[in-house]
Amino acid sequence: MKKHRSTSIKAFPLQLVLIVPFVLQIFGAVGLVGYLSFKNGQKAVNDLADQLMNRTSAMVNQHLNSYLSIPHKLNQINADAIQMGLLDVRDRKTLGKYFWKQMQAYDLSYIGIGLTTGEGAGAARYDGKTVTIDDWGSKLPNNSYTYATDNQGDRTHVITIFDWDNFNMPWYTQPVKAGKPVWSQIFTWNYPNHPYIVASGGQPIYNAQHQLLGMVGTDIHLLKLSEFLRRLDVSRTGQVFIMERNGMLIANSSTQQPFTLVKDNIQRLKATESKDPTVQGIAKQIEQNFKGFQSITKPKKLKLDWQGKPHFVYVTPWRDQYGLDWLVVVSVPEQAFMAQIDANTHTTILLCLGALAVATVMGYFTSGWIIHPILRLNRASQVMASGNLNQVVDVSNIQELNTLAHSFNYMAGQLQQSFTALENSKAELENRVEERTAELKTTLSELQRTQAQVVQSEKMSSLGQLVAGVAHEINNPVNFIHGNISHLNEYTQDLLRMIYLYQQRHSSDDPEIAALADEIDLEFLVEDLQKMLSSMKMGTDRIRNIVLSLRNFSRMDEAEFKAVDIHEGIESTLLILQYRLKDKPEYPAIEIIRDYGNLPQVECYAGQLNQVLMNVLVNAIDALEDANAQRTYEQIKENPGRINIRTSVNNSQWVEIAIADNGLGMPEQVKNRIFDPFFTTKVVGKGTGMGMAISYQIIIEKHGGKFECFSTLGQGSEFIIKLPIQQQFCKAA
Repeated sequence: MKKHRSTSIKAFPLQLVLIVPFVLQIFGAVGLVGYLSFKNGQKAVNDLADQLMNRTSAMVNQHLNSYLSIPHKLNQINADAIQMGLLDVRDRKTLGKYFWKQMQAYDLSYIGIGLTTGEGAGAARYDGKTVTIDDWGSKLPNNSYTYATDNQGDRTHVITIFDWDNFNMPWYTQPVKAGKPVWSQIFTWNYPNHPYIVASGGQPIYNAQHQLLGMVGTDIHLLKLSEFLRRLDVSRTGQVFIMERNGMLIANSSTQQPFTLVKDNIQRLKATESKDPTVQGIAKQIEQNFKGFQSITKPKKLKLDWQGKPHFVYVTPWRDQYGLDWLVVVSVPEQAFMAQIDANTHTTILLCLGALAVATVMGYFTSGWIIHPILRLNRASQVMASGNLNQVVDVSNIQELNTLAHSFNYMAGQLQQSFTALENSKAELENRVEERTAELKTTLSELQRTQAQVVQSEKMSSLGQLVAGVAHEINNPVNFIHGNISHLNEYTQDLLRMIYLYQQRHSSDDPEIAALADEIDLEFLVEDLQKMLSSMKMGTDRIRNIVLSLRNFSRMDEAEFKAVDIHEGIESTLLILQYRLKDKPEYPAIEIIRDYGNLPQVECYAGQLNQVLMNVLVNAIDALEDANAQRTYEQIKENPGRINIRTSVNNSQWVEIAIADNGLGMPEQVKNRIFDPFFTTKVVGKGTGMGMAISYQIIIEKHGGKFECFSTLGQGSEFIIKLPIQQQFCKAA
């Protein structure tokens, strides 16, 4: 009984030693967590606000760049078609139907043409849905007609008749006066139940002799910008609005419209006069801080008080090359970020206090549980002194642990010698096994890679021979046809001159000849014959270019370095992959953006370099198709798949080829293994995992170049190829 009582008393100090530091640490942790929660909350608000505002501003700028570039691109297409003679400005009926077709393909408000004669034609979507055709002559009044159309673009009946004078309309006068593509002033019209507020992009048009014919213009509806702003995540708590430098509102994310009706006419509002109090208040403070809007030339980050609440405000200038100069304003109240952070802080403190209470109770009971196992282990250690354990513990000031330490140290001395010899033998054996295993893995990997490379090389060589043979067989008959088209054109012109001369000399002598001319529609036949000959020549030119690209790409078996044009290899590869780049029913065409530098000819294995370009471009197309599979057709149309190809000279000794896509990107673990043999993320049967590994070997080992991959998940990937311009430079380096 006495020994038992002594053991219990000795155990009590150990409980205090275990509990008191533990409780003190928990108290300290609670205080530290509270302080860090407060400081981190403030920092998190600023960081989160910066990220949200920057992302929102970038999204708005990107949408403006994309949305507002459509009118000028379409104007350039139509102007080129007119100058080339593909569109006849005198045929207003055909022009109206042609513009009607374009309106089906683009979400625009108006496409039209105004001529120096005062005439014109166009297609409109005044109510935002139905496409109509406008046709006007030069003689006022009541010279302009608006026609309803059927589903083929043919006119059915007149809707309205009104006056239209080209020479008094900024839509016509401003582009003609500027002599280049410009934006006209914003046009407003209170169309019944459908406010019509548009920005008009126009440019002058010329004939083949560079004589001014008039202008072509395209209107884009500005209220659609407000619809886009309302869809932004930030619009649920904050406001986004766009205004001109004079303060006039262009669009806003508010439910209030950026205009008002005065006597049934649309009157645009200034941001400082907006019906939305937040837009109005923020705009007034920005105007006061900068003494107007004209002085804001670069992005500004502000923190303004509105109605007693702090707001984060970002003001970003946006400009384009055609004269637009707007300001994009993003405003979010600080409370939108603080609410969740305050709730998280309170929750964290409550959890810490609860953890303190639970840990204190558990610590007390746990300290009592520790004593008895330690004493039992002490008694068992003397029995196991000749056992299999090899462990040394430090001496402690606590009596129970001190006794336990001596027991384990005694046992360790008994077992040390026997276990040392056994561990040494085991370690030596494991090292040998690991070395042999590593050698076998390396040999197997090298064998597999070599085998795959040989198979790939044979495939590419066979493909090159096949392509070269097909290109040769196609080239001969195409050259024959192409060479004879010019002679056929000369013969045709001679025959036409003969017919015209005959008509002049014998125009009314023979009624049978006149009847035959009417029957075969001689005038149309002459006009269409010229177009057919031009189309045939364009077609043969296209076939010859394809054959040339096939021959360039088929140089797989050239065994020596040759100086080649890098751009020619890129274009040949793109032409071969054209079938994968063009429009498909499920998604639009993939855009190719070329940013070519002025490159010298580069010494390389042309066929092998083409193989590398093919592998990289195929991977980019696969990545874009994977991304498109997760989006709707409309989403893809708003942000289409895009491949950027950039070339440049680096340090006058190297050329750089960068190929980037805007696909899904790669996670870090995939990017780190992209050049490993047999590594692939594609489904079985779609990839062998050797394309990028072989490409890496071609660039690094055979050309002494560099091959790098950069990728961010969700933002796309970029492959950069660097090659020495002259191989002797590579060898010297």
